Order: sequence, then C-alpha cells, then structure tokens
Amino acid sequence: MKPAPFTRHVPRTVDEVVSALAEFAPLDGRILAGGQSLVPIMAFRMARPAHLIDINEVEGLDRLAVDGDYLSIGARVRHGAFHKPVIDGPLGKLLAFVVSHIAHYPIRMRGTFCGSLAHADPASEWCLVAATLDANLVVKSVRGERIVPVTDFLEGIMSTSLAEDEFLAEARLPLLPDDTKFGFYEFSRRAGDFAMSAALVTYRLVDGVIADAHVGIGGAEDRARRILEAEDVLNGNAPSPDLFVAAGEAAANAIEPLEDIQTTAEYRCDLVRAVTRRALERSTQ
Repeated sequence: MKPAPFTRHVPRTVDEVVSALAEFAPLDGRILAGGQSLVPIMAFRMARPAHLIDINEVEGLDRLAVDGDYLSIGARVRHGAFHKPVIDGPLGKLLAFVVSHIAHYPIRMRGTFCGSLAHADPASEWCLVAATLDANLVVKSVRGERIVPVTDFLEGIMSTSLAEDEFLAEARLPLLPDDTKFGFYEFSRRAGDFAMSAALVTYRLVDGVIADAHVGIGGAEDRARRILEAEDVLNGNAPSPDLFVAAGEAAANAIEPLEDIQTTAEYRCDLVRAVTRRALERSTQ
C-alpha cells in the first residue's frame, strides 16, 4: 500500500516548526525527522496524517555536544552518529555499543534518537537508555519550552506526555563518571528484530562494592523503566555470579510483563531474569 495523501511543510527554524504544529496539529499534523517509525505505519495506512512537518532543514536540530554535565542530542541526530563514541568516557562507549543493536544499518542512517523516544516503542533501545540514565527531554511549542523527566515523558505503548502541538527538540543524557561500568543485553528472535526483552545496567565500584546502580528493563512492559528492586539488591554488595542472579530474580518479580502472540507473561519474566544477569556479567568484562 501507499500512504494516504498529505501535505508536506518544510520549516527552516524552530519558531517555524512550532508555528506549523500550532496550525496543523489539530488537523492531524505530524513531525517528520528520520521517518523510520512513521513512514511504515503510513504505508500500511495505520496512520493517515494530513500534514507532515519535515524538520530536516531546521538549523541547530542536528547539534550533538556536551553542555555542562550532560550530552545534548538534537532532534535531527541520527542513530548512526553513535557508531563511534561521540565523547570520551563511559557514556560514549555505552551509546556506541547499544546503537549496534538497533535494527539494520540503513535504518540507523535515517532514524533519529529523539524520534525513537517520541515514538515510545517499549522495545526501543534509546528509550531504554534514556530511562536507565534518567534523561531529561526538552519539549517545545508556541507556548514555550519545558523540560520533562523521561519518567514523566514515557506513558505507555507508543504513548508520551507530548501535547499535540509540541515536539521533542532535544534529549539530555547525564554524563557518567569515569569509573562507571556498564552492561547491555537484549534478546530478539532474529538480528534486527525488536527486542522481546533488554537490560541496561550501570554502576560504580567503591571499595570493591557496587554503588549507584541503575538497572533498566525494556521490551518486557508497556515502557522502559528503571527497576529499583534490582538496584537495591546490587548496591552495597561486591559483584558475583550469585548477586547477578539475585538481581535478575528481583527484576523479574518487579515487572508487569506484556503478553502477545509470541510470548506469555511467564516467558517474559524468564527473559528478564536472563537479560539482567547477562547485562551484569558483561559489565565485568
């Protein structure tokens, strides 16, 4: 199938973007950046926006830079920008490792970091990164700018707190201390498929024990989120195989698992046990 007819608008500034949204969002206007999420559902006519606001010519939205204690990622920054570490230190390495698991190379060269967050697929690797690291998101409209914690931004399956006339202009990821360790593991049926479950962990070792543990789970619930119960198991203890198993068990017990045609709730809990443990094991390598 082909998309339903639509009108394409090409703003050149952020002010023109928010003005276009104010005018066309009530008429089912949508933002177009990479299009790797929106275009396929338009092709199947699961979405029929009458207006597309193409932000690919907007100056400044491709900015990727360190601002103080966070990494700023503009709305036009492609997945492929992270194929190599964009900054020194653990955060750059983490992003470069995670990006290799996103879909396939052509998609990574068009899709955008912020577009992935705005689409809010529970299996999105970038949603998992944002949730695990406590990202802040910069949202803009004609009413001004607001900064939204990722926990308030992700509301459910393909659902965010964005108002219809707002767009996600920037994501802010906190920089990680130089001694931060991380591990990531996801399970999918085939390479490039959406993850059925994924885990991202970060922590520091202080006098041989884990401190400031972050454990994020994606793909298993209606949104990616930190699992505080697993973090409590880790903090204050030395890394060990038994500890990692216990953290996986805590994560599995804490989630409200999705069920679909591929999996049962019990199976997804088993996956969470496994991906959490394996992410922690990778953090020690």
